[in-house]
Order: sequence, then C-alpha cells, then structure tokens
Amino acid sequence: MLSPGSGNTVIKSKLISRRMFLITAAKAVVMVGLVGRLISLQINQVTKYKSLSDKNRFREWKLAPERGSIKDFFDTKIASSEPLYQLHLVPENAKDLDNLFVRLKAILNITDRKVSYLKRVIKKQKPWEPVIVSENLNWSDFSRINLFLHELEGVEPIVSVARTYPDNSSAHILGYVSQISAKDLKTKEYLQDLAVPGMAIGKTGLERKLDEQIIGKVGYQRYEVNAFGKRIREIKIDQGQAGRSFKTTLDYEVQKYTNELLKDKAAAVCVMDVFNGDIVSLVSSPTFEPNQFVHGLDKDYWDSLIKNDKKPLANKALSGLYPPGSTIKTLVALSALENKIIRPLDTFRCKGKIELYGEKFHCWEKDGHGIVNLRKGIQRSCDVYFYEVARKLGVDRLSETAKRFGLGKKVLSDFIEERSGVVPNTKWKKKYIGQNWYLGETLHSGIGQGYFQSTPLQLCLMTAQIANGGFEIKPRIIFDKKNDNLRKYLKHKNENPNEPLPTDLLVSNFNLKPLFKNQEHINLIKDAMFSSSNEPGGTSYRHRFEDPKFTFAGKTGSSQIKRFTEEQREAEVKQESLPYKDRDHALFVAFAPYKNPQYAISVLVEHGGSGGKAAAPIAKKVIKKVLERHELRRNINDQVGESV
Repeated sequence: MLSPGSGNTVIKSKLISRRMFLITAAKAVVMVGLVGRLISLQINQVTKYKSLSDKNRFREWKLAPERGSIKDFFDTKIASSEPLYQLHLVPENAKDLDNLFVRLKAILNITDRKVSYLKRVIKKQKPWEPVIVSENLNWSDFSRINLFLHELEGVEPIVSVARTYPDNSSAHILGYVSQISAKDLKTKEYLQDLAVPGMAIGKTGLERKLDEQIIGKVGYQRYEVNAFGKRIREIKIDQGQAGRSFKTTLDYEVQKYTNELLKDKAAAVCVMDVFNGDIVSLVSSPTFEPNQFVHGLDKDYWDSLIKNDKKPLANKALSGLYPPGSTIKTLVALSALENKIIRPLDTFRCKGKIELYGEKFHCWEKDGHGIVNLRKGIQRSCDVYFYEVARKLGVDRLSETAKRFGLGKKVLSDFIEERSGVVPNTKWKKKYIGQNWYLGETLHSGIGQGYFQSTPLQLCLMTAQIANGGFEIKPRIIFDKKNDNLRKYLKHKNENPNEPLPTDLLVSNFNLKPLFKNQEHINLIKDAMFSSSNEPGGTSYRHRFEDPKFTFAGKTGSSQIKRFTEEQREAEVKQESLPYKDRDHALFVAFAPYKNPQYAISVLVEHGGSGGKAAAPIAKKVIKKVLERHELRRNINDQVGESV
C-alpha cells in the first residue's frame, strides 16, 4: 500500500512527462517549419532572392534615345539631333566648391543667381550625383573649359545630343520639343516605358504628330553600386535605338525665302501641289525660335512671345480663322453654275450698292461696275454681282459646294493646332445660334463675310482643286511616293486622246473623285481668275508676269474687320489711313502656271488692307521661287514614280 506522499509524486511525474512531450512536439514543429522555410528560400525561391540581391548590388539607368531627323523634300535636315556640349559637376570630387564656382564664373560668365541655384541642387542630392552646370555650351566655351580642366576638380565636359533646328523658318509646322511633363505621362501611353529623366518630346506640330515613331528606343547603363548607391564600375551599356527619320514634302529653300518675305508681318502663306496635295511651303509669321524651347525657356523670352499682339506662337496657316472675303466668289460662281442658277453670260447691273428690306449692301467700287457677267464679276470682284447671284443661289447650296471643296473641315490629320472653321447654312445657325437665317445674311455670305470662317490652308486646298480641273486631293506633309494618281490620270489622258473608255470609268480606274457636275464650269472659273490677274481692270493685274512660264491666275480678297460708316464711304477713306487694328485682312489665292497648273497658293496678311496691294505682291514672289525650283522637284517625283 502506497503512502499518500507517493501518490502525489506519481501525479507530478505524469504532468511533467506530458509537458515535456508537448514542448518536444512544439520544438519538432518549429524545426520542421524552419527546415521547410530554408528549403523554400534556398531551393524553390533561389531565383527571386538572387535577383533581389543583384538589385541591391546593381543599378540600371535609362539613356534617352536619339530622335530621328525630319527632312525636307530634297533631304535637307530641318530638324535633327546634333552634338551638344555640356558641363557636369560631381560635388564629391571637388575639394573646394566655393573656389570652383569662382573659377567657373570667370571662365563661363555664370551669374550669381545660377551659382545659388546650383548650390541648392547640390544640397538636395547625393554628393556623387552629377549636377548640370551648363547644358548648352558653344564650342568656344567648351574649348576654354577643356583648356583649364586641370584646375577644375570635379568638373566633367560632356558631349551629348539635342534637338536642333537650322532656323525658325519652319518653326510652326515642325513645332518644338521640350521636357516631359506629368500631364504627358498621363495622356500618352507610349511614354510609360520610354520616359527618361531629362528626355524631350514633341509638343506641337510635326514633332508632336510623329513623336511616338521618331522618339526611338530607350538605352540602358548598368552599374555596380555600393551600399549607399554610389556607382563603382560599369557592367553593361545598351545605347538603345535612334528614332525613325521622316521625309516631308516641304521645300526648305522656299520656306526660308517665304519666311523672309513675311518678316515683321502677321501673315501666312501656303503652297500646294495641285495634283497630289504635297504641301511645298507652309509659313506663319511672326515666328519663334524653336531651339529656345529645347533646354528650358527663358522667362523673358516667353513673356515677349505671349505679350506680342501679332501672336508668334499661333500657326496662322492652320489655326487662324478669317472670313475668306472675295476669294469665296470663285465657289459662289461655280455653285451657281453647277446648280443652274445662272449662265456664264447672264448679267446684273452694278450701281455701287443694292437695297434689301431697307438695308444697303455696298460694292467696293463706289460708283459701281456697270453691266457685269460672271467673267467680269470675278475679274473686277464686283460685290453687287455676287449679292445677286448669292440671293438666287441660297446659302444651303453654297454651303454644300464650299464643303465639297475643303472649307469647314480640317485639312491635315493629327495636328492639334488645326481648326475646322465655319461654313454656315440655315441648319448651322439654328443649331449653334438658335435663330432663323435671314436673306441679308445670304448676301454677306456671297462675298465671304458674315459667319464664314476659313484657314489659309483651306483656301489653298480650294484653289488647288479648282486648278487641277475639279478633282479631290488629300493634302499631305509627310512624303508618300504612292499618292500621285491624278498626275498619272492626266498623263494617261494626254497620251491617249482617243481613249475608247468613258471618262467616268477612266476616273474610277485611277481612284479619283470629281467635285464637279460639269467640268466646263471649272474651266470658266479658271478663265475668270486668269482675267483677274492678267487683263486690264483685274484686281491683281499690276502684279502679273509677262513670262508665260510664271503666269498665274488669281483672286484677291479682303476680310472686313470693322464695318465702314456712311460718312467714311462718302469721304472715300482708304484702308491705309485707318488704325492698324481696324484695317481689313488681305487675302490672295492663285494657281500657276496658268496653262499647265502645278501649284496653288494662298496668302493672308492680317490687317493688310487690300488683297491686291498687300497679299498679291507676296504671292507673286513666292510663285516665281517655287516655279524656278519646279524642275528639281519634278525630277525627283519622276524618279520616285519609276520606282513604284
């Protein structure tokens, strides 16, 4: 028989054994877990952690790719990436920063303000990270720095590349590049993987339109770094891939020449091939310096741009909206002929004005033009004749013809600057203004005033399609050797005058779209434009060429800014005597040569007064320049045509 004490001992022993078992089991579970985790880390996840280890030891830096070039029709570079000389500073390699900045100020004329800025940047970043002291040195300064380099510890002269433009003649159509913004990263998906600190992208014009293709592929530099992130040695470098280069339809020589003609004017000029829509020249004035935007814009220069009343940042050729004035009379006449409203020899008497419901509608010729038919109406730009034609035609039929010839819609694609303009009709006014259309507004539309709004590029397209015989063309600024069907059609037609195929079928075979019902109507308009520029009494007669090689057919126009009072009309106040802002815009459209049209042109001079005095002289000079270079252009087109 056990004593009472021995029973307690047995119970305690069992309790201890149970606890030891639980502890041992827990240890076993922990050990199994540890072994399992070690197996997982060292075998199953070895790749992951090796990669993380490498990331602690290696760093990759993206390298901005070289942008592709933009060339003119003759392969002259009008936007390229050229060598750029920069000066970098690595603070930890400079023993005495203050003394270094004193030396740099003496060598490069760096301002105290710039030095203060650089010191603030240095304080915010790691001592081994480079600071850009100057990002666009000229060769003289770059050479001077290299001469004194032994005295400038921590300084590194760097040769990089940056966007460069030869001049500002094509600034508006090329656009400019600048640093990537937060907005760019949100709105442009292609930048998500391409964005590199300091990289410039296209902001406007062709630079923006072509940006995704012209930007290239990002390169990489791989370095071994220490625990603090400092580069120890370079492991690998991938230079990336330069962007694609593009050839345009522009003629750089014509661009420069036209830009000089427009100097000190608020104006625009467009020149277009009438067969394939190639834009030979597109200039807006005043212009800006695109190179100024590449490295960060100077505030004073920016202020000078935005405060300039002539708006140098606006591409007037694409985004400037102006009443087309008397240049629209070509379409008014064509629309009336096509709709059988008038016949070519129908006449109206111009006495200088007409009255309608108590309102007077004046002709620019105070005493009138007398008996006027279609040819004389265009030749002398008689307003009364076109009031009468428009009254009979109606605004809706005029609107239909105007839209068919390219007004009221964008001409080019993917240019954020371009505006579509306005071609009014009865439905348009009801929708956007909420009012009915009045007959008096039809009369104003008949001379290109009232609600009509057009861009110089649209007027150039309108003229080109009249010049080519009334066929639709698709204007282009990026060269495409396959888009020349109209020229091939006309060549085929001339070489095969007895072609048995009907004209409609032949046109269809060449994938052409006629804009006319009767091509003879187009010929009547072309003949009337010829008389306007080459016969006495024509509004641009004084600017004619005697040489048939350069003979052009044109139409002047004036866009009224401020309505003349009766007192001003009686006093016969001239445009030149009015304040600049009150003068009419001057317009001129033309095609040349007359007998074998090749090019169309439109010229706009803001507040130029009269199209015959301000716009036609510019057009005359540009036409001559373009035609003098026509053979060079034709030879290239012929070579390309043979290779297609």
